[in-house]
Amino acid sequence: MSNSPLPVRQENVPGGLKPTNKLLDQIIRTPDRMPSPQPTHLSVPGRPQPYPHKVLHEEGSGYLAPKFEGKDEQMEKVMDAVEVKNFIPSEFVETEVKWFYNELGIDDQYFQTETTHAIVAHIHSLYAAKVAAYARDDSHVEIRLDKEASDHAVYIDTSKPGITRMDGPRYEERIDEKYLNGSNQTRSYRVETFRSNSLLPGSQDNMLRCYFVYQNQFNEGEFAETETDIEKVGDKRFLQKATKNTKDMYQQLLTNAAGRTGPVIEYYDIYGTIEKRLVIAYKQGSALGLFSAMSDLYHYYGLTSSRKYVEQFANGYTIISVYLKPASSDIYTPRNIPIESSIHQIVKELSLLYCIPQNKFQSHFATGRLSLQETIYAHCVWVFSNHFINRLGSEYTTLLSVLDTDNSVHAELLSKLKRRLRAETFTSDYLLEIIAEYPELVHSLYLNFANSHYVQSREQDDFLPTLSFLRIKVDKPMTDEELQKAIREDTSNEHHALVMSSFHVFNKFVQKTNFYTPTKVALSFRFNPSFLPPQEYPQPLYGMFLVISSEFRGFHLRFRDIARGGIRIVKSRSREAYVINVRSLFDENYNLANTQQRKNKDIPEGGAKGVILLSPRHQDKAKVAFEKYIDSILDLLLPPESPGIKDPIVDLYGKPEILFLGPDENTADLVDWATEHARVRGAPFWKSFFTGKSPKLGGIPHDRYGMTTLSVREYVLGIYRKLNLDPSKVSKLQTGGPDGDLGSNEILLGNERYTAIVDGAGVLVDPHGLDRNELLRLAKNRVMISEYDDSKLSSEGYRVLVDQTNVRLPSGEMVHNGTAFRNTFHLRQGQYDLFVPCGGRPESIDISSANKLIVDGKCTIPYIVEGANLFITQDAKLRLEKAGCILYKDASANKGGVTSSSHEVLASLCFDDAGFLKYMCVDADGNIPEFYNQYVKEIQEVIKRNARLEFEAIWREHQETGVPRSVLSDKLSIAITSMDEELQESDLWHDEQFRVSVLGDALPKLLLDQIGLKTILKRVPDNYLRAIFGSYLASRFVYQYGTNSSPFAFFEFMSKSMYKKAV
Repeated sequence: MSNSPLPVRQENVPGGLKPTNKLLDQIIRTPDRMPSPQPTHLSVPGRPQPYPHKVLHEEGSGYLAPKFEGKDEQMEKVMDAVEVKNFIPSEFVETEVKWFYNELGIDDQYFQTETTHAIVAHIHSLYAAKVAAYARDDSHVEIRLDKEASDHAVYIDTSKPGITRMDGPRYEERIDEKYLNGSNQTRSYRVETFRSNSLLPGSQDNMLRCYFVYQNQFNEGEFAETETDIEKVGDKRFLQKATKNTKDMYQQLLTNAAGRTGPVIEYYDIYGTIEKRLVIAYKQGSALGLFSAMSDLYHYYGLTSSRKYVEQFANGYTIISVYLKPASSDIYTPRNIPIESSIHQIVKELSLLYCIPQNKFQSHFATGRLSLQETIYAHCVWVFSNHFINRLGSEYTTLLSVLDTDNSVHAELLSKLKRRLRAETFTSDYLLEIIAEYPELVHSLYLNFANSHYVQSREQDDFLPTLSFLRIKVDKPMTDEELQKAIREDTSNEHHALVMSSFHVFNKFVQKTNFYTPTKVALSFRFNPSFLPPQEYPQPLYGMFLVISSEFRGFHLRFRDIARGGIRIVKSRSREAYVINVRSLFDENYNLANTQQRKNKDIPEGGAKGVILLSPRHQDKAKVAFEKYIDSILDLLLPPESPGIKDPIVDLYGKPEILFLGPDENTADLVDWATEHARVRGAPFWKSFFTGKSPKLGGIPHDRYGMTTLSVREYVLGIYRKLNLDPSKVSKLQTGGPDGDLGSNEILLGNERYTAIVDGAGVLVDPHGLDRNELLRLAKNRVMISEYDDSKLSSEGYRVLVDQTNVRLPSGEMVHNGTAFRNTFHLRQGQYDLFVPCGGRPESIDISSANKLIVDGKCTIPYIVEGANLFITQDAKLRLEKAGCILYKDASANKGGVTSSSHEVLASLCFDDAGFLKYMCVDADGNIPEFYNQYVKEIQEVIKRNARLEFEAIWREHQETGVPRSVLSDKLSIAITSMDEELQESDLWHDEQFRVSVLGDALPKLLLDQIGLKTILKRVPDNYLRAIFGSYLASRFVYQYGTNSSPFAFFEFMSKSMYKKAV
């Protein structure tokens, strides 16, 4: 299958078939898209190109190895040494040595690098293989030789042109694993590989393939990615050997690649020959395994390579150059495709291969059973099924209805059963094994997918349809009913049928994808999320994105069209931790977005969240993963405007989309890049695309201004106010230490008596109270409790760090493992009045562990304000409240940050570019506009006011009804968001005078004074204004009248509002 359009000339279409193309005017169109700033350079036959096709007027490889003046003398010494060994008959010594020196295509650098002893060993190994073949009476000579040293390696293997041998030594994979994948700016390797000029003696089709690996030697010093002068960043051997033409070519590639996220791909005709030179430049480490995977790709299209080069550069970039020609002597490849079409197809598919160089079904591709598109499609559905096939099923739903969830024993049983069902039904390996059994079904299901999303563009009508489109017509895609029947009949049992049915679900609910976009850095899919079972996900999602690359998998989920939420990167300390994280990835993302939805009740944006899970081998690739994730999502938000770079996609969603994103775990320092990237890609919403950006880009840092903590503190202060507590006498436990945003600001704003703090470094405890001034020092410097001056601890105080073992506490207790002690410390019995989780993993307290905080039916901690998202599960919250704890959940307490971010978005929408730069951006000298300072203060007051309103509403309603506060928090959120949606669609919105009056109250005063209401109404999108209108009215009404208010209460509320309008 073709990844993207491949011209097929009329004479090569089987049977003269002339299918009608699917034309662009027949698909759902999307608004204009600007070109990507990191286009892959493509030369596409039959259409205008942004980059002219190139022809190399240069003979040879583009490399001129310095002549080894001592080569003849060395060869004589080698002959003498071989003769002395007496392994090769003397009459064959000269013939074998000269064959090795002259016929294998090895350049002089090898002979200059290797010792005489090593060369003799290599010649002996090759001769021994010939003898072994003769002894077997077998004309198939098997030669396999490898030598690995610290700074270079040599591999020689028997090779049949155009064939990937699965039973061979797979030297290219070994080179990838051992040398290329780990190459970086500190230590890297270059590769040269040659095919022998002639067949092996006695063989009709086998040649020798030689690989030479050398450690790079660069000029001294460190070089930035932006340094692209090839004379400065090139390897010394490369600079010595490369011709001027090659240097000029690589210089241009390197310059282009340094300004892009993805690869730069070019191909060249070699003047006077049928050979083509294919070159790809990309960032080191961004496509592990690409070198070996490229061989599988061109072999699939009947080509072979005569020479290949991998060059590394000191600025962190890699360039691979491959010389390609038909594997047979015919100008047509074995698939009866002209080499021009084959090379064009390979260029197109390299972008797909770059996204996932080594997919889970690579062996099916290498052996030709499935195409690259089919295997990568299967890989993507395998990822999809990992998250959505392990559902709980009808039996669990029945059990849920029978058991009493208010009973702690029943609730704990259900919780354990849910985890076990999710973990054990289908493992990743089991899914892989099942899918691999059915390549024919994968082929049919892929055709169904391609039939919906592949586009044949009108500009290519000077050629017949591409191979992808042609196959769709020749191999007619099945209907849904035919596919379901095929799955039932072809699979061997129900489990297999269920797994293969997940492909059908995937196809049915994908609304748009960049799978067929010529340039991409990862694969992104936008789903209609209605396939999710409502018994497990009762709050329906509005939109769902899945992004897949070799470095990561990631989701973005949102509950409304206009929604905002942070993007977090999840790392795994071990393979076991990764398996657990995969299992919980979607549910954690859903719950985080749902929490965001509930705490966004005061603002126009609904809840959203993005989670990126790094693959086990790419834990150091957070920046690479984030950039690919963002760019791939932009592929689906920004319509195309550049043929051959960003072609049209089939958009079954059919409406413009905007996502509002923000920082979260491990992404705070990447936000500026995302903002700039959206601007360069021409996104009209670039100013509002990301919140939490640096002040120079108009961002309002939450940590600097304590935005999140201001809301949490209002709930803490509310408890003190209602119960007449003296904060200085309250003993306090806090998870999330002085190094974090929430933790540090909680210390700075609070005045309680801290008795324990838990953070990433470990546990710090003092029953008599930790030193206040020392904690302030840590919080101001944003450092962990490992920096605490332990001389300030009392005799009963202690500190246990995560890397410590066998630590004896003042009580005499022995702590055997510091990490385990840290992870469970919050569940230990202690004398705390208040617990404020400001950090920690989701579900740190669940229904099982909550019982450790209950003694004789009474919660040992009287007050809990959940600052960290999802720290306590809902069933655990209810259990603790039942035991007497006054608990305010995250959806209520932790909403200061989202309020700040919403105001940041609003300002970016209200100002034009010039006004935004003048009033919201800190200049290069650090001068802060006065408007910015005043706007920050206004936001802080809004945060505190909204938090007080909700606190009072929950406290009041709990006093009146006895309903747990954790339930009331959700009821408030649901009541406000439901009313919000109704108000947006009501006749009230169409009452212009009333609408303008409400927006005048809802919008920040500073923006109104600076810009004016009329201008704001013109600049801000209508759906965003509706969201402001609905959320403001709904939140004010519910906070004042409660969740169970009567229609008369709303009438009274609206009467007051209308009266205000009239006045």
